[in-house]
Amino acid sequence: MSRIGKLPISIPEGVTVDYRDNVVTVKGPLGELSQKIDPDIKVEIKDGIVRVLRPTDQKRHKAMHGLYRSLINNMVEGVSKGFEIKLELVGVGFRAEANGQMLDLYLGYSHNFMIELPQEIKVEAKTERRSNPIVTLKSYDKQLLGHVAAKIRSLRKPEPYKGKGIRYVGEQIRRKAGKAASV
Repeated sequence: MSRIGKLPISIPEGVTVDYRDNVVTVKGPLGELSQKIDPDIKVEIKDGIVRVLRPTDQKRHKAMHGLYRSLINNMVEGVSKGFEIKLELVGVGFRAEANGQMLDLYLGYSHNFMIELPQEIKVEAKTERRSNPIVTLKSYDKQLLGHVAAKIRSLRKPEPYKGKGIRYVGEQIRRKAGKAASV
């Protein structure tokens, strides 16, 4: 059996999980999420525990077994605790300002980037003296949060020579040696 797929998902207090017509709906204090499930995969909810079951040991069923268990687990964790991603802007003159759902980024180009974020995502930009600006994104939807963070990062990916660009906090950038001086 799938190691991830066979793990049970415990439902925390204040969270409700509903399974109807191949759609799992999870409601909690932070929000509501739903996910369509393949008709072959069965979801069983009993005594505050969710189990994902597969009909056979086909390769396709094994793959979906672990996938849907992870998706449901992320939904339960998201509506109860939420997720957070921090982005660091490394570069001279790089700035970030957050105004409601608008994120204004100055990334060393001749123009700035105004990004309107979805309502599910809360944004916070913090700049302290002598440190790089940090943009914090918070949401209960892990998929949407990762997608938005990747889009923001793609505006100025970290380059390998000086390390300038937008990176995740704690991300290691492989650095390259510059051009060798000729003698």
